[in-house]
Amino acid sequence: MVANRETNIYRKDVDKLDVREREQLLKPYLPTKPHKVTKRPKHQPIRMFLQTQLHFLVFTAMHMLFSLYIRFRQAFHIILDRIFALLYYHHRAPELIKQDIRGLEKLPHHLSVILEMKQEERGLAGLEKLLDDVAEISAWCAGAGIPMLSVYERTGTMKDYVQRTHRVVSSKLHSYFGRHVPTLQIRAPHIPSFLDGDESERPSSSAGHLSILLLSEGDGRATLVDLTKTLTEMSQRNKLSADDISLDLIDAEISESVMTEPDLLILFGPYVKLQGYPPWQIRLTEIYHSQDNCGVGYQVFLRALYNFAKAQMKFGR
Repeated sequence: MVANRETNIYRKDVDKLDVREREQLLKPYLPTKPHKVTKRPKHQPIRMFLQTQLHFLVFTAMHMLFSLYIRFRQAFHIILDRIFALLYYHHRAPELIKQDIRGLEKLPHHLSVILEMKQEERGLAGLEKLLDDVAEISAWCAGAGIPMLSVYERTGTMKDYVQRTHRVVSSKLHSYFGRHVPTLQIRAPHIPSFLDGDESERPSSSAGHLSILLLSEGDGRATLVDLTKTLTEMSQRNKLSADDISLDLIDAEISESVMTEPDLLILFGPYVKLQGYPPWQIRLTEIYHSQDNCGVGYQVFLRALYNFAKAQMKFGR
């Protein structure tokens, strides 16, 4: 009964309101107006298909043009190497090597090369090829009158075969020079040097002297880290003042423990890839590489010497 009475009272109150007042009374309880949903344009499959095909066509054309450029460039370099091989070849005669470099104004005193033992050439066959390449480069350097050659091979395999390397290089030098063979010294950082089968002092020879240094990845950044630790420990023990540590000191220590800075670095690969070569020693080194070349060749060696002779060294102030 109470509910019916309250309902009747509410109805009487509502009947007194007009339509506008009723709307105002219910407006706070009404939901908000929905936003207008924009209709997405219908996909046009034909246009999308043509656009995809156009992109594919452009990509294919660019790929073909670049492939043609690479092929023509490789063919050009192959023809150029063949021409150089006909005009300039040593024929295992030091006189011809000296004749090829006769017009050069300067030659590097210290020449360095980066060689790589490929993954598929591991084992004795790869080692023999690596040693033969080192022997050929050594003979070219001796014929050109370059007294210092450093050979970098990332894994350091040749360091385990110093005597064998000396034997192979000596045999190659005999095939080039005959009886007048230059004296040969092969050494590596932290390894005793091997000098013509004896570790005594350097003998005299009218044909000159060739010193070969074998380097690996451990002679690069690891040497800098060890030197930094040593200098830090000496400074902490008050054996060395912090003011005494300078670039000249670091350069002298690295030059004594590893090697001096080479004048010319030759890469026999198609790209400039240093493979962890000691970074401190190549601050001012002239670096040469030949595009599309994938092996040790006399033509690359000769072009590197010509490029070095024309290079201008600007050290600044």
